[in-house]
Amino acid sequence: MTTTPLRAALPPLAARAQAVGASPVREILALTARPEVISFAGGLPAPELFDAEGIRAAYDRVLAERPGKVLQYSTTEGDPALREAVAARLTARGLRTGAGDLLVTGGSQQGLALLATALLEPGDTVLVENPTYLAALQSFGFAGARVVPVPTDSDGVVPEALEELVAAERPKLLYLIPNFQNPTGRTLPAARRRAVAEVAGRHGLWIAEDDPYGELRFEGGYEPWIAAQEAAADRTVLLGSFSKVMAPGMRLGWMRAPAGLLRPCVIAKQAADLHTSTVDQAAAARYLADRDLDAHLARVRSAYRERRDALLAGLASTLPAGSTWNRPQGGMFVWVRLPDGYDATELLRTAVSYDVAYVPGAPFFAASPDPASLRMSFTTHTPREITEGLARLAKVF
Repeated sequence: MTTTPLRAALPPLAARAQAVGASPVREILALTARPEVISFAGGLPAPELFDAEGIRAAYDRVLAERPGKVLQYSTTEGDPALREAVAARLTARGLRTGAGDLLVTGGSQQGLALLATALLEPGDTVLVENPTYLAALQSFGFAGARVVPVPTDSDGVVPEALEELVAAERPKLLYLIPNFQNPTGRTLPAARRRAVAEVAGRHGLWIAEDDPYGELRFEGGYEPWIAAQEAAADRTVLLGSFSKVMAPGMRLGWMRAPAGLLRPCVIAKQAADLHTSTVDQAAAARYLADRDLDAHLARVRSAYRERRDALLAGLASTLPAGSTWNRPQGGMFVWVRLPDGYDATELLRTAVSYDVAYVPGAPFFAASPDPASLRMSFTTHTPREITEGLARLAKVF
């Protein structure tokens, strides 16, 4: 007679892995992958606007000229030529930066994860805009941080409310997306940026300034970075990305941080992945040297402005009476609020049946979610497709 050997139960997963849920936005994107769906959901750059020819030429050149180097392991800090190029762009816009101030990352998302690893202990308090970027909430959740939302209005965080919370909660970090915020599309005005910097200076507070959309401005002038404010220069980490300006598939971003924090982030990256892809970094550096990124961005911004205008023009006849929405000066998103009593999450299932989609706003809130809110991205469809998508959405409401 044979007997089944005893099998002990496996040890449980880490508590943080069980406490942090999957991104509802990613789950929604899976539902809307069918080609017939007109999706206002994903915050995706328009693929037809990628400079595929220029990027291909950059890869061809670095692989032809120095294949042994670009296919080899590299330093954790990143390709020197790429860091020099990023530093030059930042300096040209008023933020004096050297290559040694930068760490190349696997998209700005990795920069956020490295910052959480190097800075946050379980139980530390992080302040965020309410609502805020969903993957930031996930990163802070994995770090075991306590996330506290800062009240916002149509211009972003309210400085007086921020000061009160900092005094009461003693947070270690404030996370902000000052330019064309995800999900709301809001931009923090210059006066509020100064006020935020002064709060951080007075109370001893790190700031994570996430800026993946800043170069997608259609109207008005650029606002100064919080990192450029004297009161916060020694305590602000600026995160940037090539995903929205070059190509997200390259997974390239960067972190600019004071030396005392940059070095621990480099060590955390060594433990995470050793370094970002050598060949992708080399191609990006070559692209920046050989092509005119600003001319490319001018074409992208022109197309996105036209698409934003098409979306805004159709909302009044699409949404229920009493709905409100904003008019972002750039970026990728319009923030919508339906009248009280509507539930954007429940309505999404109906919308998908009409082959149209958006992202419900509720998952973006760190506390007190607003079920009537939703985010609409205007970048991935032409004006004609946007008009058709709004006609389908009107049937939902």
